[in-house]
Amino acid sequence: MTWEGAVAVMIGTAALIVVLAGIAWWRRTRRDAGLRAPVGELPDTAVIVGRFTALYVATTVHDQPLERLAIGGLGFRSRADVTVTDAGVAVDLTGKPRIFFPVARITDVAQATVAIDRVVEKDGLVRLSWRLDDDTIVDSYLRPQDVSSRVLADAIAGISHPTQTGSDT
Repeated sequence: MTWEGAVAVMIGTAALIVVLAGIAWWRRTRRDAGLRAPVGELPDTAVIVGRFTALYVATTVHDQPLERLAIGGLGFRSRADVTVTDAGVAVDLTGKPRIFFPVARITDVAQATVAIDRVVEKDGLVRLSWRLDDDTIVDSYLRPQDVSSRVLADAIAGISHPTQTGSDT
């Protein structure tokens, strides 16, 4: 095979991979079209417990860290500002409306090591488990930038239902 033929095969293969990835993402967004993130503002009476900078990693099916969900506003990784209040957790993703998880929607908070497309040191991620409108539980993963994941997990655990922060691998 000539050099030009080899380049043409590589370009064709790369194009096919991009097309298949696009089709897969399109199918996932259609599958998850009915899922909505809880967009909203903090209540006026909310008392701020802490503010953290983080990297939003992904939202997945509960206890299935490799099964990404394409929930509107939570489909892609982004820089995030996390505000923990006595009323819930607000997550401000770059260029997106504020997502607010009221305390009543938070089911658990733990540390994790693996989420789709991200593997970090042991317990380097915070897994925030929360309920969608239909009571389906999903997990959102955050990677704190300025503090340890334990500090963020403990701040959220302090305002949520009496659960213990744990560790997932």
